[in-house]
Amino acid sequence: MPSSSAALANLRGFVILIVVAFHSVLAYLGSNAPGQPAFDDPPFRWVATPIVDTQRWFGFDLFCAFNYVYLMHFMFFLSGLFVWSSLTRKGSKTFLYERALRLGVPFAFGTALLMPIAHYPVYYITAKDPSWSAFWQHWTALPFWTSGPLWFLWFLLVLSAIAATLYRIAPRAGEWLGRLSDTAREHPGRYYAALVVISAVAYVPLAAVFAPWEWLKFGPFGFQPAYSLHYTVFYFAGIGVGVHGIERGLLAVDGPLARHWGKWVAAALGTFLLWIIPTALTTQGYALPGLKTIADFGLVLATAANCFALAGLFLRFAATQSPALHSLSTNAYGIYLIHYLFVVWLQFALLGLPLPAVIKALFVFSGTLAVSWGLSAAIRRLPFGPSILGAEPRSARRPNRVSTPAE
Repeated sequence: MPSSSAALANLRGFVILIVVAFHSVLAYLGSNAPGQPAFDDPPFRWVATPIVDTQRWFGFDLFCAFNYVYLMHFMFFLSGLFVWSSLTRKGSKTFLYERALRLGVPFAFGTALLMPIAHYPVYYITAKDPSWSAFWQHWTALPFWTSGPLWFLWFLLVLSAIAATLYRIAPRAGEWLGRLSDTAREHPGRYYAALVVISAVAYVPLAAVFAPWEWLKFGPFGFQPAYSLHYTVFYFAGIGVGVHGIERGLLAVDGPLARHWGKWVAAALGTFLLWIIPTALTTQGYALPGLKTIADFGLVLATAANCFALAGLFLRFAATQSPALHSLSTNAYGIYLIHYLFVVWLQFALLGLPLPAVIKALFVFSGTLAVSWGLSAAIRRLPFGPSILGAEPRSARRPNRVSTPAE
């Protein structure tokens, strides 16, 4: 039977596929600077693109640009959906303890162990002394300790702490957020407009100060200041949508968002153009008045429209689960935690091979997904696995529930 829970579980699996694909193609972007960036040279371009291959395809640039607009925002939105019900059921102390276990422990382990191993090939390519001891000296001498995609975990943990504090001092705040979201079911357009206005207030002023690709790093804690409040808005939007149950709000499987998915797809494509065109002009050196501001507002419009379009598509066409999709959604969090190591090493292994960029990217993507998926499933069978990666979603037994990293 179609349900919002199944649609969201499938969506969660799809999002992790996009994450793995996004990182898999970074080595083959047509816009990459020539040559492998040196490990010790500022501005440390390898943080964004660890491996740079000579094989390129500009189609990957368009793919990354399109997903860059909404992907992390959508992950924060999905992570917020079941937060308030978890707080109500468990209380703030138990909720935070479980969040620290599920987010803090993987962040500490992954940053301390997985990220150095993942980035060793970056050092090896340009190193005079490729030994591990020499690498470790260079690694610890860096002015930061990169956490790669694991930055999402510590930022989500901070947002979880804010939500728990809000619940403790104002337990009815969730109901207030829920009331703001109540109109979303029958009038998703109004909710979209409200989300855009709040997002513009959160993003545009910061984007005037910080470039969207600029990072601030304090040890292993890195984040994009331009997006920090924007991500927060989507996290709390997810909380509001989930307060009264996903089946009865914006994400109802029979609601207007699902019925009018085509309009939201058109809106997503149109608003993406509103962002990408002025962004491309500014990066090419055109200094037309207001061009950057147009791009900033275009991003705000495109972010929300793409999230709505993707949710509408899955509510309409993917509201039932197969065993394979169930396994993918169940292991999505585990795949996220460990995939980056395999992405970088596979990209490194393919350097110099006379293969087209598309073939290399497909090999990296499929190899990374297969190994990460299998390892995640194996880890979940260990005694500590369910505590870190999550227990079997209840949707496996009763198809009306979905587990998320933030629950």
